[in-house]
Order: sequence, then structure tokens, then C-alpha cells
Amino acid sequence: MQQTVSDKASSARPLTGRPVISATGLFTPEESISNEELVASFNEYADRFNASNAEAIEAGEIEPMPHSSVEFIEKASGIKSRHVMSKAPILDPDIMTPRIEDRGNDQISLMAEIGVIAAKQALERAGRDAKDVDAVLCAASNMQRPYPAMAIEIQQALGIEGFGFDMNVACSSATFGIQTAADYVRAGNARSVLVVSPEITSGHLNWRDRDSHFIFGDVATAVLVEDAAIAPEQHWEILSTKLKTVFSNNIRNNFGFLNRAHPESIGEPDKLFVQEGRKVFKEVVPMVAEMIIEEAEKLQMNPATLRRLWLHQANAGMNRLIAQRVLAHEANSDESPTVLDTYGNTSSAGSIIAFHQHSDDLAAGDNGLICSFGAGYSAGTVFVRKVA
Repeated sequence: MQQTVSDKASSARPLTGRPVISATGLFTPEESISNEELVASFNEYADRFNASNAEAIEAGEIEPMPHSSVEFIEKASGIKSRHVMSKAPILDPDIMTPRIEDRGNDQISLMAEIGVIAAKQALERAGRDAKDVDAVLCAASNMQRPYPAMAIEIQQALGIEGFGFDMNVACSSATFGIQTAADYVRAGNARSVLVVSPEITSGHLNWRDRDSHFIFGDVATAVLVEDAAIAPEQHWEILSTKLKTVFSNNIRNNFGFLNRAHPESIGEPDKLFVQEGRKVFKEVVPMVAEMIIEEAEKLQMNPATLRRLWLHQANAGMNRLIAQRVLAHEANSDESPTVLDTYGNTSSAGSIIAFHQHSDDLAAGDNGLICSFGAGYSAGTVFVRKVA
């Protein structure tokens, strides 16, 4: 195989063209919102709404806004708390949205800042210097700006030569990024690629919507994908990657720069996260389970033998059913760990958080699956095997 990577990461060993995950990194915001805090804030807002619209409600012109509850949230999602970058404004019934201060163009942007923290941790865990990395992919649901690409800013902050670009496949962005990075390694076009997912999802959540106000949290993850020739002794061989998309309007966010042409529409609910939750559950669960099983069969692997599933952290019920279909039995917390309860839905970062926090205990030779799914519809699988 022709070695096309730069001399800056040269090695005595020839490239293998076999991609591996060398390490992962995680940034977690200090602030967290419990369900109890969130419900108290929402219910105060609901009471104010109902009081100010009492006459219209009495006349049957509009429906009263019902209360939320801790029991409702946990039954609907399995979420108990979520980390956020801007707690106080979210809980303020007069605001109920994060307030992030603008930064000058000479300052690092917030998404780049938290992405760099996660990336540095991944590099440190792999014993890798930033100058040895060839590319940065910023894979996340909502970018802070259209351009310059967040990935290029992260690349600059880390001191990486080479290239970077942004990609958005909603909740599947990280797994799509991992396959893209793995393909670069397979082709010999890079030997070390950072896939960084800074997810400030609190910014596109409608905190005034009872059916979804509890879903999202903020975080940043990083995955270092490298050629096996330069990987640390302990790493994860990427056995296969598989991507799938099927168009659906059941999860949607209509906000974008074209909204500026119609500023009166910016406050409309569909400019934030909206979904048809029951339809998503019904359609995505079988699609993802079938996708996993088919890919396992291509690998001549019995899916029931997978040691661990690191599934997308969006809904506990969806994960439970997908795991059951894949493993052919009710999965326990060791087989399908969750971080949803304390992180909430962190979009593309969720399955990576689960992998980051619940993978060190596996033994050499153990097989596992990183899987994400979400808006698009989009779904991505990464089958991995522990080495050393």
C-alpha cells in the first residue's frame, strides 16, 4: 500500500491499512440539572402561561398547559439529570434557554474549546502528540456557525497539520465520523484521525415543550482512529462499519440562516427540536436491530455473542428493545450500559460516552458494538474487538 501520509508521523513499521480506535476523550460540563429542578421550573412557567391566558382557556380557545413531573420524565425516557453549559437561564421561567456570551473572532469558540478538551484527553490516553495527527473531523448535530469549519478551529488550537472538516448526520454524526476516519486509514490517506463531537444540544431544545423539555444535555467527546501499525498496545480493532439513512420528518429542526429572511418565524416551535416520539420508536427500533444483526452475519458473528453494546443514549425503552432483539434476551446493565440517566440525550456523543466509561474492563478478544441512530433517519454501527 502506498504511504501517502506526511513524514511528521513517520514510523519504522509500514502501514497496515487496518483502522483501530486508539483512545477516547470526554468533556463533561460542571453544571447539572436534576429532574426535580427542571420540573419545578417548567411547572412555574406552565402556571404563568395558564394564568395569563385564563380567559382564552375558559372560552376553549386554547388548551391549558399541563404540568410536567419527575415520574413522567423517567417513564418516558429513563433520564434523571443532564449536564449543561448554562444552567441558571434554562431554569429561569422568564428565559428557559441557555445564554452563551458572544466571543470575539480572536477568541476560541465554545464548541471548539470543549472539543479541544476532549481531544487532548484522547491524545493523552493514547500517548500521542497532536503533531502526529493527520486530520480532524468535527461530527455533531448543530454547528455553532456555518464557517470557518469548527474542525479547522479545533485543528488550529491543537497544532495539527493536515486538514479538517465538519459533518452533520444528527445523532449518528460520531459513528459516521468514525467510518469516514476508518476509510482514510484503509485507503492510506491518513494514519491518525480525530473524530470530535462537541454537542451543545441544550441550545436547540424547546425547554417550554412538556413532551421534550427533559431530553437533551451538553457534552463533548473525541475518538482517535489510527492505523494499527502505530496504535498503543491496548486498542480496539475496528472489525466493520456500516451506515444507513432513510429520510423521515419525524425528528426535525428547521432553524437555519435562511430564517433571517423571515425573522418573524424564528420563534416558531419547529425552529427548535421537534419529534413524533411514538413514530420514531416504532420505525427506528426494527431498522436498527435488523441492521446490527445483518452486519454481524456478514462478519460470521452470532450477534448474541457480543460482549457489550454501546448504544445511542436517547431513550431507555428503545435501547432495551434493540438490545433484546440483538442478544435474543433481556440485556442487563453490563451487556448494555447506560449513561442516559445522568447525561440525558447528548445526540451523537451518547454512544461514545458509554464506550468511554464502560469499556476498560473488557478482556482481549471481546467483541462489542458502538451504535447510534437518530434524525434522518440515520444509523451507524461500529463493530470492535479488544486488543491486549
